[in-house]
Amino acid sequence: MKNLEKYKGVIPAFYACYDKEGEINPEGVQALTKYFVDKGVKGVYVNGSSGECIYQSVADKKLVLENVMAVAKGKLTVIAHVACNNTKDSMELASHAESLGVDAIAAIPPIYFRLPEHAIAQYWNDISSAAPNTDFVIYNIPQLAGVTLSMSLFAEMRKNPKVIGVKNSSMPVQDIQMFQAEAGDDYVIFNGPDEQFISGRIIGAQGAIGGTYGAMPELFLKMDECINTGDLKKAKEIQYAVNNIIYKICSAHGNLYGVLKAILKINENLELGGVRKPLPALSDADQSIVEEAAGMIRAAKKLYLS
Repeated sequence: MKNLEKYKGVIPAFYACYDKEGEINPEGVQALTKYFVDKGVKGVYVNGSSGECIYQSVADKKLVLENVMAVAKGKLTVIAHVACNNTKDSMELASHAESLGVDAIAAIPPIYFRLPEHAIAQYWNDISSAAPNTDFVIYNIPQLAGVTLSMSLFAEMRKNPKVIGVKNSSMPVQDIQMFQAEAGDDYVIFNGPDEQFISGRIIGAQGAIGGTYGAMPELFLKMDECINTGDLKKAKEIQYAVNNIIYKICSAHGNLYGVLKAILKINENLELGGVRKPLPALSDADQSIVEEAAGMIRAAKKLYLS
């Protein structure tokens, strides 16, 4: 029997936390996890895009997840993204994640080589076999992975009883409706693009995972509450405010995760470091954008949460 309720809600994507030398900072990981517990989000999505997974080693990812679980276990739903660009490392991470007691593992498809659907299904099923007692979430992000989750591939993956849903980060909201209609209520479809949080939720997503949630979780929690209570007018107002914040964040020269972590330093006194190369660091000129975005978040919280 699937326990899907623990996935229904706001699940921030976890940021990579670095020390001054650019290595994983266990103290920062634990501080960020406690921050999310205190904010009351449903869970966290660890070692995904927002965790700079493409630039992390297997050892890095294990260290991050171990320190998340040291704080989060029993307090947050934890979904661990375990995909590497080879099956062996992915299976190692899946087994490690299960040993720590995560709620689910997740994986993008292999990137670079264009594999046939049966090979992608084999890759995902091999990963799942290394964590046989753990739920599995398909991560569909075609604009970055270069592979689109087709309905035929989704149908093939639903033969695996550990598959419980899709983290859908494709831009068409219609994809959420199509996946939900195809799979039914026994699967969770997560909205991915933050800019369409309410659109995704209204059309059928029961949960949501996003990269900007971490800098302003209260606003996403409030949108979720408004959707659940039917106050769509207020939900739309908050979505517009959130989108303006996201546009401001994305206007920086440096990488958006660097901006988000800099905002958390200003607004929440969290020291999470910068970003890992080749992601571009923030420039001196970006500081005004960081401060403006941080102020926009404070203003939106004051307006919509009071």
